[in-house]
Amino acid sequence: MKPTLLIVDDEKHTREGLSRVLGEDYEVALARDGEEAIQLLNEAAYDIVLTDLRMAGKSGLAVIDHTLSLPNRPICVMMTAYGNVETAVEAMKRGAADFLTKPVNLEQLELVLKRLLEARSLKAENAVLHSRLDKHYQFKGLIGHSPAFKQCLEQLVQVAPSKATVLLQGATGTGKELAAQLIHQNSPRARAAFIAVHCAALPSNLLESELFGYEKGAFTGATERRTGRFEAAEGGTLFLDEIGEIDLPTQVKLLRFLETKTFERLGSIKPITVDVRLVAATHRDLYARVKAGLFREDLFYRLSIVPITLPSLKERGEDIVLLLKHYLTLFAKDNAVAVPTLTPEAAVALEAYPWPGNIRELKNLCENLVILQAGRAIRVADLPCVLTQSAELPAPETLSREANEKTLIRKALLETEGNRTAAAVLLGISRRTLHRKLQEFPELDI
Repeated sequence: MKPTLLIVDDEKHTREGLSRVLGEDYEVALARDGEEAIQLLNEAAYDIVLTDLRMAGKSGLAVIDHTLSLPNRPICVMMTAYGNVETAVEAMKRGAADFLTKPVNLEQLELVLKRLLEARSLKAENAVLHSRLDKHYQFKGLIGHSPAFKQCLEQLVQVAPSKATVLLQGATGTGKELAAQLIHQNSPRARAAFIAVHCAALPSNLLESELFGYEKGAFTGATERRTGRFEAAEGGTLFLDEIGEIDLPTQVKLLRFLETKTFERLGSIKPITVDVRLVAATHRDLYARVKAGLFREDLFYRLSIVPITLPSLKERGEDIVLLLKHYLTLFAKDNAVAVPTLTPEAAVALEAYPWPGNIRELKNLCENLVILQAGRAIRVADLPCVLTQSAELPAPETLSREANEKTLIRKALLETEGNRTAAAVLLGISRRTLHRKLQEFPELDI
């Protein structure tokens, strides 16, 4: 839908000429003086007011002053044949967003109006996002408000200050390393080291020496003593990712550490005691590996003093759009580009997608969209085919036009928590049009 524009000028040929030029891109209303402009502003909401400065009766400054009292203030742009620094400063002080001298350069005018609308849209989008982020559960990095997320978050908050060993379980890409970091950062060990070891990335013969270190001469090529990750994590937290992949001999040494807080370097019989908290993670069913004889049962119970399962995105449907907006904003900032926005149709498609790669997949998509769609409204057609083909979307032909409108409006209002201005921005329509639709469908208003 076109943005709404009120042109205020006491010169008939000027206002009608501007209307002809801008009418293709804007829904234009005309006022022949300040009094008529104020009357129109009281009757309907406008996205932009383009007003002359000097007119018979109320001036353009009086029109700008009146907009200050409106619940949804339009963008105000001043025009005048009497351009000077003092007039421009006064107009800006009274709330004008920009200032143009007459005769107006039409190309410059179109660019100014487009820039101001884009800036307002981005500001509204960011305001909605930050408002939602402030209201919902966060643990310095974890974002969401779904029941599955809140249950997991409560467990992380409770376990962080303790000394307990934690086993983080969940599918690949659910954020287990981030959860481990947040446990560490919110514990009394936060000032000490957080050391992460990805067990699946190291061959069995290297993992043991990586964890526990070795003495000079312990094996061929050991030309000097080397401390391991346990010693490096003294006073802090050691995170063992994909712990289900470690071999049985290393499991024995790990069990001994959990029981005694001591270990020996390879090639030494001298015990070393360290104060290290262990947080482990796996995407496998460890108990199934115990039954299969691939994982020690006693180690399994030692590791799972506090087991916490991170939910998949499929279980966190209410969080998907919130996470998308968060990462779109984050990657846009990193790349110094404008934040792309999600159309309601794209949001529906992304919520319907099962996200087998979980948050990791979602983050990769957001980085892709920021690079390819910077500053644009993301449509379903802009999404990778694999997302839209896998999403369980209702067939468009099965819905009437009225049902489609209701679905999109309801979605936008939910996403903006009832903020009509922000919802209109998401829908790409004016607030006045949205108001008419809500009068037509009163059951949608929230």
